[in-house]
Amino acid sequence: MDGTETRQRRLDSCGKPGELGLPHSLSAGGLPGASEDGALRAPESQSVTPKPLETEPSRETAWSIGLQVTVPFMFAGLGLSWAGMLLDYFQHWPVFVEVKDLLTLVPPLVGLKGNLEMTLASRLSTAANTGQIDDPQEQHRVISSNLALIQATVVGLLAAVAALLLGVVSREEVDVAKVELLCASSVLTAFLAAFALGVLMICIVIGARKLGVNPDNIATPIAASLGDLITLSILALVSSFFYRHKDNRYLTPLVCLSFAALTPVWVLIAKQSPPIMKILKFGWFPIILAMVISSFGGLILSKTVSKQQYKGMAVFTPVICGVGGNLVAIQTSRISTYLHMWSAPGVLPLQMKKFWPNPCSTFCTSEINSMSARVLLMLVVPGHLIFFYIIYLVQGQSVINSQTFVVLYLLAGLIQVTILLYLAEVMVRLTWHQAMDPDNHCIPYLTGLGDLLGTSLLALCFFTDWLLKSKAELGDISELASGPP
Repeated sequence: MDGTETRQRRLDSCGKPGELGLPHSLSAGGLPGASEDGALRAPESQSVTPKPLETEPSRETAWSIGLQVTVPFMFAGLGLSWAGMLLDYFQHWPVFVEVKDLLTLVPPLVGLKGNLEMTLASRLSTAANTGQIDDPQEQHRVISSNLALIQATVVGLLAAVAALLLGVVSREEVDVAKVELLCASSVLTAFLAAFALGVLMICIVIGARKLGVNPDNIATPIAASLGDLITLSILALVSSFFYRHKDNRYLTPLVCLSFAALTPVWVLIAKQSPPIMKILKFGWFPIILAMVISSFGGLILSKTVSKQQYKGMAVFTPVICGVGGNLVAIQTSRISTYLHMWSAPGVLPLQMKKFWPNPCSTFCTSEINSMSARVLLMLVVPGHLIFFYIIYLVQGQSVINSQTFVVLYLLAGLIQVTILLYLAEVMVRLTWHQAMDPDNHCIPYLTGLGDLLGTSLLALCFFTDWLLKSKAELGDISELASGPP
């Protein structure tokens, strides 16, 4: 996320041009290995003494960070706004009305697909920046292994299982036909969305490389902005297709079994790249836990979206969840890059020795990560106001627009992002101390928690606004009743 200049800030002393801007012990020739449990492992020759932070060139300012982040953030926010309006439109389709668990499925499926696509974009950008895709043969290997469509199939099944379990717990009933429809829709949606977004990311990264543009600056924001939109659209179309053919008892089971039978093929594709294979072997715990956390947000959405006092819940859920997830992913990536540049796996810099830092040090110091946290926090209010206005222009009077709700909504967004940014600082420190890669282990947890926090706080906003309006109406009625005859 820091751009070409940041990645090359230590080229003179670190190694050959084309390598990542990392200290020599962490550059392309000496990247830390991965142990069997997926943890980073420093080579024996690598010094574990953290480098003095005073040697870091202070090239980034709050202004430069803001300029780099604002455009991708706004672009991603527009995609989230359209995703929210699509979800509000889709919830009235017969399949969503009949199969309530489809709404429960939306947050975990969309959130996990977003995590995987942003990770794919980041890996491809790194491969491009290190020159791995310049050779045609190596390009084919990197691209085919990174697609790893097995992830799409497994994630689809996991999201469907989570939605089903929550539906059973909340209603204590199971409809086999709806279970089959939910699983088939989830798996096929995950597969198609992964393929479409994966091909798009490959084209963008290769095109940017040929044009001399740093893919880091454009690939991840595009993945964030289009991921929700594409996944929601495919889910609606696929589930509607299965709903129209619900009399065919063999269609949905056949789809599920077909994708299960293709699993060995995706494993063979992934085996071309040992790092990807290690992620598939050991990287599922963060994804599964993030899915469980997001699923509770989906349960809140499905329970509130049809009630009058929560009208508009479907519109704003993707926006508030997506904004929080995007901002915390940016901060997590920045802190992770900072640690890769100025320390060794398992060793924290002196200024980051505390696992639970004072919140003031996270937001109120002159240190680079604190500065970026302030910049990201400052984007929350103007960003949400712009996205709110866009939704209001398109949706019109159907969107709640009272001043009380707007204030509550902005306050909820600030609370959500503040909590996430602080937890990002804590989790990255803990993960790095355990010699694990924060990009793979922290982002799923934080975005899942962002979904849960965003959905919960949004529901609280609607409820509080409805409660205040009800009290005001009761007060008016009481005044009329006690007035002169």
